[in-house]
Amino acid sequence: MDSVRIDKYLWAIRLYKTRSEASDACNGNKVRINGTVSKPSKAVKIGDVLEVHKGLAVLSYKVLQLSENRMGAQLVPDYVEDNTPESERAKFHAPRETIVLRRDKGAGRPTKKDRRELDALREMLDGE
Repeated sequence: MDSVRIDKYLWAIRLYKTRSEASDACNGNKVRINGTVSKPSKAVKIGDVLEVHKGLAVLSYKVLQLSENRMGAQLVPDYVEDNTPESERAKFHAPRETIVLRRDKGAGRPTKKDRRELDALREMLDGE
């Protein structure tokens, strides 16, 4: 095996819980291979550098070995080298502001406009 699909690889090294989450991240331009935005079907080879945008942080990894099968967390360091700078890791674990979304009692169900505003606020908070 000299290459593996990026969505399978991200799922196998436990960066995403499901393969469909990994695929959605690729489709959302959150995954780069050697600096190039990748689609879910893009092939990963040994020695490639992966950049994954999760929240506000950009995580960086170097591919050491290939696998299509999900592995235990203890085996992940044999397959991928974490090159994420400490400054990016601090962003990933930084406390976030808490915003309480509240509707008045008896206001009824949110309208389509209310829903769009809530979704826009959630996207802004997630940094996506």
